[in-house]
Amino acid sequence: NMNVNEVIANLCSRYSGEPLGSKRPVHPNDDVNASQSSNDTFPTAIHVAAVTAVVDDLVPGLERLRASLRAKADEVADAVKSGRTHLMDATPVTLGQELGGYATTVGLAAERLGSVLPRVRQLPLGGTAVGTGLNATPGFAAGVIGRLSDHTGQPFAEAPDHFEAQGTRDSLVELSGVLRTIAVGLTKIANDLRWLASGPSTGLAEIHLPDLQPGSSIMPGKVNPVLPEATLMVCAQVVGNDAAVAWGGAAGAFELNVMMPVIARNVLESIHLLAAVAPLMAARCVDGITADRERMRRYAESSPSVATGLNRWLGYDRVAAIVKQSLREGTTIRETVHAMGFVGRGEITEDQLDAALDVDAMTGVSTSRDPA
Repeated sequence: NMNVNEVIANLCSRYSGEPLGSKRPVHPNDDVNASQSSNDTFPTAIHVAAVTAVVDDLVPGLERLRASLRAKADEVADAVKSGRTHLMDATPVTLGQELGGYATTVGLAAERLGSVLPRVRQLPLGGTAVGTGLNATPGFAAGVIGRLSDHTGQPFAEAPDHFEAQGTRDSLVELSGVLRTIAVGLTKIANDLRWLASGPSTGLAEIHLPDLQPGSSIMPGKVNPVLPEATLMVCAQVVGNDAAVAWGGAAGAFELNVMMPVIARNVLESIHLLAAVAPLMAARCVDGITADRERMRRYAESSPSVATGLNRWLGYDRVAAIVKQSLREGTTIRETVHAMGFVGRGEITEDQLDAALDVDAMTGVSTSRDPA
């Protein structure tokens, strides 16, 4: 803060023909710093920088990623695939449902930012040294904050309690926590995309990500999921930054938190990193995803989890026995149901078996007939 005060005062001296450092005609403390203290001005600058970076950079970046995921989800809305829980086969879903869930995750990230910003927009300016406003001209803070709002287009306001506003940095800690939450969500999305694209011969290979660069200095033809991996590194950094911000936020003592520089550095870096990687992930990865529909359907139909649809007719225990025999003998669920005599004994009809094993109906995307 004093560095800025001195620069402004020296610029005034230069333009007035006075020697640098003369403090004429403008004094760095008496004039430039009038009605202010580093203790209220410095945190005000952090809040303004954080809000404008979130609104101008991060929110648009997240919206670009959300829109990309939503468009891709619509494109593959009917592509049936095996669901997975605990990394094990589960009942079928569609790729569109998975990607749509990712789109909602990113959309909620923007909503969370919108929820915290009103508190970050509350500025400590006007509290001067310890929150009492000593030496501040009446109306100074309101006037400056009004101009900041006009200049940035953001509805900044004077903090209702200057002792809270200067003794803590809780709103920035809260913002950092939201950034961490966004990073956690993006980590899940990036990891899922890596898994879905794993292969090409010994992985899932249900989707293909755009080839961006050679992936190995020794294995010719290998291509790695570099954009999801870059996203994971960004997210790791954001989570680490949040730990530093939380520790810095806990360092407030009486009327001032002296760890504002480390808080500012880490919050602003987290915003910058997320704002950079979100649209990049959209443009260079999600937009170019292609689905191997045949492979996905084959996995879904061959998974023993499709037997879940038999529960309503045969009950859990008998269906569990069907699944175990299917896995043991390497037969399909349909073949095993016949082999175990359930159709022959009339415990389930062929039409009911068809309905129970209809992977499209299981996703909820299409409605299967429901034989009595």
